[in-house]
Amino acid sequence: MRKIEHIGIAVKDLEKSNELYSKLLNTKPYKLEEVESEGVKTSFFQVGESKIELLESSKEDSAIAKFISKKGEGIHHIAYDVEDIYKEMERLKEEGFILLNTEPKKGADNKLVCFLHPKSAGGVLVELCQEIK
Repeated sequence: MRKIEHIGIAVKDLEKSNELYSKLLNTKPYKLEEVESEGVKTSFFQVGESKIELLESSKEDSAIAKFISKKGEGIHHIAYDVEDIYKEMERLKEEGFILLNTEPKKGADNKLVCFLHPKSAGGVLVELCQEIK
């Protein structure tokens, strides 16, 4: 793993949260994107070398909708940048981590992504990200 790529934050209202984070971070989001396969609308803020991703559910049964109904708004996941997502997935599987998908999926911000089950990662939902070239 090379660096923390972004911190994902689940929000109820992306528009209101974009206003809040624009004031907090003194910058506007650089990208708004919908990932229909995951049932989310996202926005990204650049903070130094890292990013903040805000996630709003666009489907009632999405993972973000379920997260917010259980835990409320807040930090949803931490994403790490990896050079080779396939190798990293294999390495982590061999180390005993539970992968939530067997193949990388296309995620937001031009990334291939894979998630690790929080039960195998100390209660934290971990996302692996590799830029699509």
